[in-house]
Amino acid sequence: MADNNAAAEMLRTHPCYNEDAHRSFARMHLPVAPKCNIQCNYCNRKYDCSNESRPGVTSEVLTPEQAVEKIRIVKEKIPGLTVIGIAGPGDPLANEETFETLYLAGKEFDELTLCISTNGLALPDNVDRLYDLGVRFVTVTINAVDPEVGGKVYGSVIWNGKKYHGAEGAGILLERQLQGIKMAADKGILVKANVVMVPDVNAAHIPELVKKVKELGAYIVNILPLIPVEGTVFGDLRAPTSEERKRLMDLCSIDAKMMRHCRQCRADAVGLLGEDRSAEFAHIGGCKCRPTDESPLITVDNSDDLRVAVASSDPHLVESGFGNAKRFTIYDLKDGGLSYVRTVDIDTSAETAGAGHRKHIEDIADRLDDCRAVMVKEIGPLPTKVLAARGKKIIISDTVDVPAITEALKR
Repeated sequence: MADNNAAAEMLRTHPCYNEDAHRSFARMHLPVAPKCNIQCNYCNRKYDCSNESRPGVTSEVLTPEQAVEKIRIVKEKIPGLTVIGIAGPGDPLANEETFETLYLAGKEFDELTLCISTNGLALPDNVDRLYDLGVRFVTVTINAVDPEVGGKVYGSVIWNGKKYHGAEGAGILLERQLQGIKMAADKGILVKANVVMVPDVNAAHIPELVKKVKELGAYIVNILPLIPVEGTVFGDLRAPTSEERKRLMDLCSIDAKMMRHCRQCRADAVGLLGEDRSAEFAHIGGCKCRPTDESPLITVDNSDDLRVAVASSDPHLVESGFGNAKRFTIYDLKDGGLSYVRTVDIDTSAETAGAGHRKHIEDIADRLDDCRAVMVKEIGPLPTKVLAARGKKIIISDTVDVPAITEALKR
């Protein structure tokens, strides 16, 4: 950095990068970034879970102007506030509002440290822009340095307007993450690598990952335990035990500095790391929205917001359930009616028990991934879980009911 003294002071008072700081200095996360460009198998992007404390959760989404007003209010109440971060609830770099907020906050509160958390997909394109806005701390969540392992962690990746799955999508994401980490570190930005530890999925692979990010210039590594969340692909997996996580951190500490005081903060966290006061400051600063449990999912991509898959070849009837459908007709909702897009024929000859059944369900979901909603006559618990993890609305109906589709797509 150009000013080493300023950099040292920012590090001294940053509670996430400096363990000695987290008991004295507070951070504030601004939830201004709802859109995301990837789908992780452990992430459910629904917000307003006021009793949950995990990444991606928020009680509101603010405009940049509302965020700045909220900083003014929090700063008066919490004199120890030193850090302003943007960590979601989607990916900050997939939202132009992130950059608007950084500009406004930096202009009015130049004494506060600015930082962001990102999945890294768009980081190479934005390193210079972030630096010019005064950002000197960037956290990149990276869960694998092998696309085959990454393909088990990520459900989909949107890149250049196309959605990729499995190892192919993970490979694109990985290339961008590694490039972005190196570019940021070379620029003088301190990089923290967040890694979600998933037993039997990527846990054994993490030491190799840590070595790689350290080699590229990461300052510190944070190994987070999986939080199994209902409605996600990983919802039934177990979290690592505290002892398992400690052993892994001890092993990885040979190669990189470990962050051991993380609290897996919400996207609207306020206060000291161990004393989140987000509820105290919810819905202030000009925000009039009061989301409920029926609030919309954070969107991955706006292009498919009005697209629905109907389990039928009949334009008026819904013929079957999800798992036994022979075809889905895809429509876009336009001008109060449905516009035909395409027909998806389903191979129903595959094995429909055990692992074969899960693969059949996931294959169907993959082929309908550009749709925001699925209309079926009935649906079982497994496809319900798979679709929920991908952020899809499920509409149960016997007829192709345009008002029902309209209402579902608006939620």
